[in-house]
Formats: sequence, C-alpha cells, structure tokens
Amino acid sequence: MADEKPVVETPTPVAPQKEAPAAAEPKEAPGPATAPKEPQVTAPQAEVAPEQAPPKEVRPKRKIPHTLQSSKLFGKYDMTEIAVHDAGLLRYINLDPVITPHSGGRHAGRWLGKSRVSIVERIINGMMRTEEFTGKKIKAYNAVKAAFGIIAEKTKQNPVQIMVNAIERVAPREEVTRLKYGGISVPKAVDVSSARRLDVAVRNITTGAVQSSYKSTKSIEECLANELMLAAKGDMTSHALAKKEELERVASSAR
Repeated sequence: MADEKPVVETPTPVAPQKEAPAAAEPKEAPGPATAPKEPQVTAPQAEVAPEQAPPKEVRPKRKIPHTLQSSKLFGKYDMTEIAVHDAGLLRYINLDPVITPHSGGRHAGRWLGKSRVSIVERIINGMMRTEEFTGKKIKAYNAVKAAFGIIAEKTKQNPVQIMVNAIERVAPREEVTRLKYGGISVPKAVDVSSARRLDVAVRNITTGAVQSSYKSTKSIEECLANELMLAAKGDMTSHALAKKEELERVASSAR
C-alpha cells in the first residue's frame, strides 16, 4: 500500500457578530408632583472614648512681690476702696493703684492726658506753684505724704477718700464768661465741664493751703491737711469752698 498523507483540517474563519444596539429606555410619562423624600435618620453610633493623654507637667507659678500685689499709696493707703459719688467727675479722677505717684511727665502734651495722671500726683503738682515749691517735686511729694499722715491720724479714715470728698465739694458747677455785643462786654453764666471742674478744684485746694501757711506757725503739711478736712466736711472756712460759693453766686446773678 502506498503511504497515505494525513489530512489537516483548516478552521473556517467566523465573521465577528455586531452587538445589537441597546434599546432606549422608555421615558416615564410626567405624572403628578411627588413630595420630596425625607432624609433617612440613622441611629447615633456609640462614641469611642479617646485614649487618655498623659497628664501635663504642672509648673510652679511665678511669685509676684508683695508690694506689687498690694500697690498701696505710699505703702499705706489702699486706693481700690475709694468711692467717687459725683458721676461727672468719675471719669476724670484717676484712682489707679500706684505706690509712688510720679509719672515723669509721660502724659504731657496729650489730649486729656491729665485724666491719666493719678489724682494724688495732681495735688502734688498743684503744690509747686509758689516760689518755695517751684520745680521741687520731692519737697511737694513729702509735704503731701506728711499731710496724708496727719489726716489718717485725726480722722481714722483713708486720706485719699477725704481728698476725693473735698474735691467733690469744691468743684464748681457754674462760672461766668464774657460775650461781646457791638463792643459791649456782657457777663453770661455757663456750665462748667467735668475736666475743668476738677482743674479748678485742685487749684483752689492747693492755693488755699499755700496761702494759709504764710505768716503762720503751722507747717505747709498741717495747712494742706486742714484744707482737705474742712473742704470734705463742707466748712465755709475752707478757702476752696469759699471760692466755689463766690464763683457760683456771681454766675447766678449773670443768668
């Protein structure tokens, strides 16, 4: 037999089939308006406690000196317990706690800078008006300090409160100004601003203390203490209170 050759079957190529296009979804017909769906409320999950942080290191606080904690005037008188009863002067009477009432002129030349100066320092500055105390701040400082000691010894009260009461008593509420009408000067009564009331009161108190020390056996410290105590009580022998009454009497006649 002759050798027979094996028959090799070749696969017939199959044409790729095209996918049929997907059928368009039918559009829903417009129906009646439906209410919005309410959001689903989920049950609250249990909170997982975070890991506890290690405790912080506690550092000791900085110690503040006792003098800064108290801040008493001259180391004796507490200024935080002082009460101002005159509402008009409350804004301008500076009662910030201070040990030594000396600002070094930091507020000079500033608008309403005097209201930032301690009221005790303004009394000290008012004492430097005459030739004996002109420019001598230490001498005036010691005189006011000694006068406060005399007041505390006689009244058994805070001398700063006595001083504030005296200022409230002698601060004028009316004064006279002059208006010109056709060359004729006419006096007219006007109200006094709160800042000027304080200025006039301090000036009259210090001027009265200095004048009463002339040709007198009393020292300037005793004269200042007497002036403050008399003015605080409303005694008409006080120079500052007499000046106030005279100023208001002239103003009342010029209304």
